[in-house]
Amino acid sequence: MSRKQPPRPITGRMVLLMMVAFFGVVIGVNLVMMRLAIQTLPGTEVDSAYSASLTYEKEIATARAQSARCWKVDAHVERSGQGGATLQVEARDNDGRPMSGLKFHGRFERPTDRRADQQVTLAEVGIGIFRGSAEAIAPGQWDLVLEGAAAGQRLFLSKNRVLLN
Repeated sequence: MSRKQPPRPITGRMVLLMMVAFFGVVIGVNLVMMRLAIQTLPGTEVDSAYSASLTYEKEIATARAQSARCWKVDAHVERSGQGGATLQVEARDNDGRPMSGLKFHGRFERPTDRRADQQVTLAEVGIGIFRGSAEAIAPGQWDLVLEGAAAGQRLFLSKNRVLLN
């Protein structure tokens, strides 16, 4: 027959070791989570709020001038099988005529992480039609920023949320 051994008594040393082990695990997990949070921090929207506020009135005037031009700019994003994307922009003036001679730039901005942003250089492939591509762009939500300029002055700016599959 087997004899039951009496349970080990809980001593002060055992309680101390259990508490040190418990808080060691908690602190270790907190340190790992803190490090991961800091590594994935996307940063700020603007580097200096003061500098951004100084250009605010100019941005309002530029937006009003853009609205008065009544341009119609349509963008279409087409995904390729290898994870890339082709961006096509069609620009027309207020009378519906295609516009030529502008320089368009596109940018895919990740709303959660600025480090994933990708520039798209657009070339004019037809009258008023501009096309460019991004080599590898992950699926998900992106902000598509389009800028049109002529003679070194920005004449058009739009920012739209797109979902890429």
